Amino acid sequence: MPWSSRRYFDAEPESVGHARDFVAVTLTAWGLRSVVEDVRLCVSELASNAVVHGTRDDHGFLVRLDTHDEDFVRLEVHDSRDVQDSLRRVRVRHSAETDTAGRGLRIVDLVADSWGVEARRPLGKILWARFRAFPDSPEQLVGHVAELPPDASIGTEVAVAPRLLDGREQPSRARRALQ
Repeated sequence: MPWSSRRYFDAEPESVGHARDFVAVTLTAWGLRSVVEDVRLCVSELASNAVVHGTRDDHGFLVRLDTHDEDFVRLEVHDSRDVQDSLRRVRVRHSAETDTAGRGLRIVDLVADSWGVEARRPLGKILWARFRAFPDSPEQLVGHVAELPPDASIGTEVAVAPRLLDGREQPSRARRALQ
């Protein structure tokens, strides 16, 4: 069944975290936990780029998720920068180890099954990424195991890892690509 959801965010650094939360909640509600970690990582990179490089004054960015392609989730981040200027600059960089920026699209390239950029009218562009998704099922996923640090208290963020039936953690493509 095809699903689609979108949300507008202000062009502020805090919005990147809100975009990560939006995709995690949406994909979990759709029963697609298998891609949550990968899509969260990619939306973080693309939303960060939109905030820093892709928005005009008084414009934010839009995050859209859909499952119209069978077996795939499509993530889109829409920005508002002038089309010709911004399309020219979209490319994967090969940063040096000492560089503090410039790895975002490299990460998207490693984690997503495919990605690209399209012009958006009247202004801006759409950076998109596709991820092969497998629906949650009792055969695939028993539940989520939260690993709490010893000094955990209320409000502590926890790592939630999907577990296979035999108890092994199901690694995400993001974790495998960045190891």
